[in-house]
Order: sequence, then C-alpha cells, then structure tokens
Amino acid sequence: MTFRALVVDKNEAGETSASVQELDERRLPDGNVTVAVEYSTVNYKDGLCLGPGGGLVKTYPHVPGIDFAGTVEASDDPRYKPGDKVVLTGWRVGEVRWGGYAEKARVDADWLVPLPDGLTTRDAMAIGTAGFTAMLAVMALEEHGLTPDKGTVLVTGAAGGVGSVATAILAHLGYEVAGVTGRPETEDYLKSLGATQIVAREDIGETVKRPLESEIWAGCVDAVGGAMLARVLGQMKYGGSVAAVGLAGGAGLPATVIPFLLRGVNLLGIDSVMRPYEDRLRAWERLAKDLPLDKLHAMIQPATLADLPDLGAAILKGQVKGRVVVDVKG
Repeated sequence: MTFRALVVDKNEAGETSASVQELDERRLPDGNVTVAVEYSTVNYKDGLCLGPGGGLVKTYPHVPGIDFAGTVEASDDPRYKPGDKVVLTGWRVGEVRWGGYAEKARVDADWLVPLPDGLTTRDAMAIGTAGFTAMLAVMALEEHGLTPDKGTVLVTGAAGGVGSVATAILAHLGYEVAGVTGRPETEDYLKSLGATQIVAREDIGETVKRPLESEIWAGCVDAVGGAMLARVLGQMKYGGSVAAVGLAGGAGLPATVIPFLLRGVNLLGIDSVMRPYEDRLRAWERLAKDLPLDKLHAMIQPATLADLPDLGAAILKGQVKGRVVVDVKG
C-alpha cells in the first residue's frame, strides 16, 4: 500500500528541498491509530519545517504538517474505531515526527480529539492550530475577567491565522474589536470578520517611550510579541489582560514591569502544543459554537500538497491572509 506525501529532504550542504512523493505505508512512524488524512493547513511552524527547519525538524527525510483532520482507518485503542472523524493539532507532530502533509498519518491516540458536532474535517483545518490557539486565548481572557462591557479588545497580527479567527470569535461574542495590520489591503477583510477599528502597524509597533500610556484596551490577543507587545502592555486598562500567542515580531520583550505593578496588567502565555486533552475538548466545543462558519469560510485559501513549498515561504514573510486549507488528495 502506498500514499502520497509532501517530503522535505536536506542535502550535505544543508539545503532543503520539498517534493510530492509516493511512499510505502510501512514507512509510517509507530503509533496505535492510522488516519486517512483529508485536510491539513499551513501555520508559521509549517513554514519553518518546509524550509530551513528552524531547529524544529531533527531528522530527514521528513513529512511536515502540524495539523490534520481525517477518518480513522485502523485503531488499536478502544477510544477510536474505523470510520471515526478525528482532529490533531500540536504534540510536535509535523516537527519531530511525520505529520499531516500526507494521505496517511500514524499517531498516538492520546493526541487525537473527536471531530466536534457541526464541523466538517475541512472546517476543522480552516480552524487548525491557529484557530484553536485563538480560542484558547479568548478563553484565558474570559477567565481573567474580560467581558464585552469592559471595552475594546485589540488583536495584533489580525489578518493572520490566529488574528482572523480571534477577530471573528470576539465580534460574534459581542466585543468591540480593533485589528492591527501592516497591510492596508486587508482592512476590508478584517471589517468583514467583525473588526470595528483598524490600527496601522506603524502606529503601535514603535519602541516603548513611556512605561504607561493612556488606558485604551480592555484585553488583547497578541500574535506579534517584541516591541509591539511591550507597547500594548503600557496601553492596557487597569486589570486588563494580554494573551500572548506568537512572536512574529520577535522573541524579545523590551518592556518594564510598571504596567504589572501600577495597573495590575496580566500577561497570559498561551500554549497550544502540549495542551491537556480536557482543555482541547473544551476549546473545540467552543469553536463549534462561537465561531461563525460563514466568517470561517470567508477566511479560506484552498491549496494542494504541490502548493505547500511556496505557501511555506510566504507565511514566513507574513504574506498569507486568513487560513489555508490543504486538500491532501487534490
């Protein structure tokens, strides 16, 4: 039995290349559930794994794809049986072990969750790690007291995958949403998702000049990090929270502790990779309920396995809008 997969290899000079290949099923890694993959997606980590690796990929040849959704083909675990629809995000699949850019995947049952009622496998990959992370961020903000009456919620990197889904969820829940973007052509797109205010990247991305500025934001989902996150911390309302989900603008944080000490600001770290199973179930149930499918479908950019090398390079440059859904059989 063979299956198609997007395989990344590295030569002796350290140069990587990617191609669609036909592989023997016996090359699949160990695991107790085999899934016939239907859809995957493209995240920032996928861009790294498709290209330079970013230290994430340990051995080559490698099949990337940190997310997938499909149908169980074989299972040695009683929780899943052939025909069950399942979703996988995280657990370093697609990084240290083969992932979802293939027609088949073999994984540990502990890493899967059942596809929620009301979602198709295509919907699940329109959500993917990006949307799952966005939902975790919204839930964390709610757990720290955020409600629509508190004021405007800022979303940085709003036209990206996490930002798009966060904007749509927050707007659906009744929040006023301000979206930060450095691409003027995405403004209408963000407004269609429910953003009521557009903030230009250059207006908020400069280095902190004062540790505290005027209190503007009741909450924030930050996918950028770096200088922008530092600046946002000084603009939070008293007791407000920032959910930090990414570092597209850098891993450093050139900030002071003043916002935490004088305004009681909370900086909430959001991890989606090793999230416990019960948290995953809660987040996916919320996504099925609180993410409008018409808004989700409007974010989708369709792709095939052959498109992935170019899309991987584009997402590393911040050139991908919304959510890419990869039809692995296309």
